[in-house]
Amino acid sequence: MEANEALPLAVVEAKALVCELCRLFYGQGWVSGTGGGISIKNHPDFIAMAPSGVQKERMQPEDIFVLDAKGQVVETPKAKPPPARPPKLSECSPLFMAAYELRNAGAVIHSHSLNALMATLLEPDSDEFSVTHLEMIKGIEGHGFYGHCVVPVIENTARECELTDRMRQAIAAYPQSNAVLVRRHGVYVWGKDWIQAKTQAESYEYLFQAAVEMRKLGMDAGRPPGPRSLPAAANSTVMNGTTEAPPSKRARHTLANGYSQPLPTAIVLDIEGTVAPISFVADKLFPYARDNVKQHLEAHYGSEECQEDIQAIRQQAAQDASGPGIPDGTAGQAAVVDAVVAWVQAAIAADRKVTALKQLQGHIWRTGFEKGQLKAELFRDVPDALVEWRNAGLKTYIYSSGSREAQRQLFGHTQVGDMRPYLSGFFDTNSGPKTSPASYKDIALSIGADSPSQLLFATDVLAEAEAASAAGWQAVLVTRRGNKPIPAGHRFRVISSMGDLVKQL
Repeated sequence: MEANEALPLAVVEAKALVCELCRLFYGQGWVSGTGGGISIKNHPDFIAMAPSGVQKERMQPEDIFVLDAKGQVVETPKAKPPPARPPKLSECSPLFMAAYELRNAGAVIHSHSLNALMATLLEPDSDEFSVTHLEMIKGIEGHGFYGHCVVPVIENTARECELTDRMRQAIAAYPQSNAVLVRRHGVYVWGKDWIQAKTQAESYEYLFQAAVEMRKLGMDAGRPPGPRSLPAAANSTVMNGTTEAPPSKRARHTLANGYSQPLPTAIVLDIEGTVAPISFVADKLFPYARDNVKQHLEAHYGSEECQEDIQAIRQQAAQDASGPGIPDGTAGQAAVVDAVVAWVQAAIAADRKVTALKQLQGHIWRTGFEKGQLKAELFRDVPDALVEWRNAGLKTYIYSSGSREAQRQLFGHTQVGDMRPYLSGFFDTNSGPKTSPASYKDIALSIGADSPSQLLFATDVLAEAEAASAAGWQAVLVTRRGNKPIPAGHRFRVISSMGDLVKQL
């Protein structure tokens, strides 16, 4: 095919854009020495791809190869007089195609950035690069400030085309990553279009450089920061050569964080309607468990965990004394699975809070979170509050009817990242019903509080607040958009933001 003959306008524009971006990236040191490259697929049938072995900053649109959607060359650039080299398709071509085929990418960038290379050497024996709590993590699709941004690292080979199998394996193994690092070489980054690919390439570059520079300071970019140190007492005095005793720990918390009253020893939070929207649980989590329960049971039927889940439901169904029970294993896998599916779907429809259901739901959700099919939604005030409380020396726990497994998965896969470093533990209905004072007494013993009055519970359910209060706890009601109205006539303080939970005590 002659250059630009019968090519759609979008492909002609893509060829010019490849040249423009290569000049930009040359100035950043990403494609120097003829290395690196870019390809753009802004038409479903064609890919514009930079050639190999050319000065990337001097390329013109007529130097760009055009491939079809399967990676076959449909337009080869014309040869130029010496000293120009004959046109050569980039050795990156099969690696670019891996991102197009496996991730439905719209553009792929290959950088020989020095920061990318150095990032692969921070942990020479690791097959992952990981950072957290850095601003530019938010520039990577599906990631947030508090999360771990993980990029797989594959070993280099003498020729780039020989990397293809390793590249495809890494893309498949890390569905949340939008890049693959090649040790002592560089990085491949992709996006749904050239704008996202460029944005993510620049964001990853920032993260690579930050990790390298932090290591020089003795800091590990892959570890969340610890709590801030409390300042020394400003008004301590020296008398007779002896410094007055500093304020108590609780008083230092008050001074350091501007709270008007001593803080509780620990905070315990409900989830649904308190830190996460009811709609997320009702419209996403429950339907996901309902729609995937059969697939989960069939995939894991032979595992010990799955058999324990089935036995717990079998026992619960027997206690219910209504409806069909769950047959034993002699009835065959199909019969058992069908019976469990029917029971689970009925229990979800009835919004039952029994442990057997919550345990299985937690295991189903775990798969969804790990595959990136689920992302927990927290109210916007929650992450900052968790960080603030930890910096104040407070311990924060979760008490929910959902299993501890489900709670850990939820807070480990939020829209802003992994919030588990800011939590001290999880409680579920194994501690007892949330409307029973005995449950809160048991939790207080587990936390180790000297007095139940040192514990603060936040919930959107009046009966739960009353139970906690009856156990001697402080309790606060939470009102959120989408919650049911709180009944009138109660005696509890009401807040609408976690930022007000301890500041108004």
